Amino acid sequence: MNHFLKFIQSHHLLRHFSSLPKLPYFTKIPSKYRSRAIKDAQQALTDYLHCTRYIPFVYAEHIAKNSLYSLSSLVSGIDFSAVSFNKNVLRLLRYHPINEYEFFFESIGIDYDEVSGLLPSNKFFFSEDETVLDAACALSGFGLPWNRLGKLYKEDALIFRVSSKELKARLCRIKEFGFSNNISVIGICLAFPCVLRGVGELECEVAALLNDLKRVFVDFDLGNHVEANVDSWYEICRKMRMFYDLGCEKGKIGELMGRNKSLFLRHSEEVMVRKIEYFCRFLVRKEDVGLLILRSPEILDFDLETPVISVMGILKHFGLNADERNFIAKEYPYVLGRNKMANLPNVMKALNLHEWLFNKIKDGNHLLLANCAVSDLDEDFDMDFRDSFERIQFSRTPIHTTEKLIFLHRIGFGENSLTMKVLAHVHGTSAELQERFDSLLGMGITFSKLCKMVQTTPKVLNQSPETIARKLNFLRYEMGVPLDYLDIFPAFLCFNLEKRIKPRYRFHKWLTENGLCTRNYSIASIVATGEKSFVARLSRIHPDAPKHWLESFSYQEPGDGS
Repeated sequence: MNHFLKFIQSHHLLRHFSSLPKLPYFTKIPSKYRSRAIKDAQQALTDYLHCTRYIPFVYAEHIAKNSLYSLSSLVSGIDFSAVSFNKNVLRLLRYHPINEYEFFFESIGIDYDEVSGLLPSNKFFFSEDETVLDAACALSGFGLPWNRLGKLYKEDALIFRVSSKELKARLCRIKEFGFSNNISVIGICLAFPCVLRGVGELECEVAALLNDLKRVFVDFDLGNHVEANVDSWYEICRKMRMFYDLGCEKGKIGELMGRNKSLFLRHSEEVMVRKIEYFCRFLVRKEDVGLLILRSPEILDFDLETPVISVMGILKHFGLNADERNFIAKEYPYVLGRNKMANLPNVMKALNLHEWLFNKIKDGNHLLLANCAVSDLDEDFDMDFRDSFERIQFSRTPIHTTEKLIFLHRIGFGENSLTMKVLAHVHGTSAELQERFDSLLGMGITFSKLCKMVQTTPKVLNQSPETIARKLNFLRYEMGVPLDYLDIFPAFLCFNLEKRIKPRYRFHKWLTENGLCTRNYSIASIVATGEKSFVARLSRIHPDAPKHWLESFSYQEPGDGS
């Protein structure tokens, strides 16, 4: 049995060792001896920390066994000898003391790449500041897994500035809320590190949170449905934390969570995250998304990805009358036809109806989502779209073009002939188009207005985000024009900034400031007019204007002269 256990431990070490992405190059340890070398080094480090640095054995062992990368870096250049490797490591440690915090931080579960940013300045030994180690020992002594303490440290490092005595007292106070065993308290602490602070302004908030958790786990008996292990409690608590992270007020949702406790038992965290992200795409308050799911947990069973929907069918389904739908068909023709349920939030944003639909769902109409898929083969079916789509399949680049089409559907464009016309004018990969679209949103253009711009002037998406940003900044900060101007002249974004927009605008500004031009020309007129017509207009403004334009303002290619 002992041989079997040693084999399992060795196999686990080798698998862990080989899975690390950036282990140092071992110059003096043959590959077949590396797992043994690491094991010997772990024993040597444990002995050093315990016997030389006086760290309790169990915690010295935790640090040595869970700091594989730091340890590998330490021993990578030591000559390997089956007889004396352990002694060589001890000798190295004796004469070249290590930064104990480096090994500690990695051992508590912090990625090695992040460790250097956490190391205290001018401190190498725990004896210089024992608070961090003492706090970790107190938490581990209560039962928190050593290699998960890094989660607590990263989220709230001040926990590790509290004395071990005070930490133990706080852990006991959590139990007094009705949590009868350490396992439940550990799961709560890992998911909600703030409960270990509980001082000052945070104290009332912590008490409110713990009252919520007591309501759910004790009063509504959810605790008896959770398996008696840390992972299960942590998983349930992590699901609950989602709703607080969405903005639900601590102390206010315990009753609601308790009455819908099956939500946390039946559904995986992944499913909950997907549904939360789906409804957050309606650009409503995140707190409202949380309350929707808590009050209507059956939504988590709905397929909100694959069903095919009719846009007009959805609008009718949720109560828009015929006149309102006719207005939408005229104002937003690019959304008409079919689309996927997964794209519904963006379809509604393209129509500027996202808040309206979410409020309908939130106010008790959520069950309509479960039965709004297209059931009639002919419902909202566009023959022109189908014919164009079939031609794509026989084109030179069917996959590339189809991915661009999927992008257009994703931002709200439906299965209609207008979408196909837009498709013919947008260039780039699906990912590039999405990046450009997102950059325009990030600059402050609203979703529905941007979709209209793409419909009327698809080439706005054929430029890099950097180019788009420079043009919009020039429009807003030098020309002093709000982004709303793009509603009437989206083609502004299609003209060259250095060769067309800047020189023409600055010349017209010069003419006006010098009293040579009294007429107020629109930006569209200044920018979009062809070069020949533009120069002719300058002649009418002043006989010398064309010459001054060519000599001082018009764009000159490098090497074109003075």
